[in-house]
Amino acid sequence: MKKSRFLLLIMMLVPWFTLPLLGSRALKRFLPATILISLATELLHIVAKKLNWWKFGSSIHPKVRPSIPFTFGPEFFTALWCLKATYGRLPLFLLINTMIHILFAYPGMHLLKNFGIASLQRLSSFQFVLLLFFRGSLLYSFQFLKEKFFSRKALW
Repeated sequence: MKKSRFLLLIMMLVPWFTLPLLGSRALKRFLPATILISLATELLHIVAKKLNWWKFGSSIHPKVRPSIPFTFGPEFFTALWCLKATYGRLPLFLLINTMIHILFAYPGMHLLKNFGIASLQRLSSFQFVLLLFFRGSLLYSFQFLKEKFFSRKALW
């Protein structure tokens, strides 16, 4: 139990060390869509709990929802970095995002299950990849709409 909590804490904190590497320009550009997809992800975790799609075995603290370390750790920064590296090249975004989701759904979830952190219940790994793919598509769509309708050029 202590090992899984420690691993969750590391998983949540280590990505934050990459924040300065993003650059302030990229952070300002991609942060709104990343925050929006993080909120959508938290809503997804609430629905998934009710439908028993997946189960969390431990959290970093009893008063912290078990999904928080994932949502505001690796998922948050994966979204930021994917947008920074691939935005404007949709096929590349879809390819990289899908590869990351496949790695998370298959070997990643297997490791999380072995550590007692999380496991899929009523969802197959393939269904999980499809759900993550949809989430990634939503992320790109949020960013696209933000740039199309809320950029300075559009307001002038």
